[in-house]
Amino acid sequence: MAMLKAFTFEEGGRRYECTPGDRGDPSEGSWWWFTVSDDSHRYARFQTAAGDTRDSVRARIVEYYEHRLWVRAQPAPARGPFGRAAKRPTPPHPPKKG
Repeated sequence: MAMLKAFTFEEGGRRYECTPGDRGDPSEGSWWWFTVSDDSHRYARFQTAAGDTRDSVRARIVEYYEHRLWVRAQPAPARGPFGRAAKRPTPPHPPKKG
């Protein structure tokens, strides 16, 4: 089976451009690099695989990117004194028996 070549697709109002390529060190193999419209970053999130199809690569990339957007949209954790994350309250422990 021939290696899947570069392709583009649209999903959720965004345009994704996907290209297989090296990540730097040849021992790391080939990775799926992708860019997303309105995002200045270039991502290399997944290694290429012999069984890759447009649909399988598309599904992995969209799932990753949608999760990334969800994480970025979460409120920042509350900060305590000195810039440290505030301790979260722990749930009460059940009373000891005996």
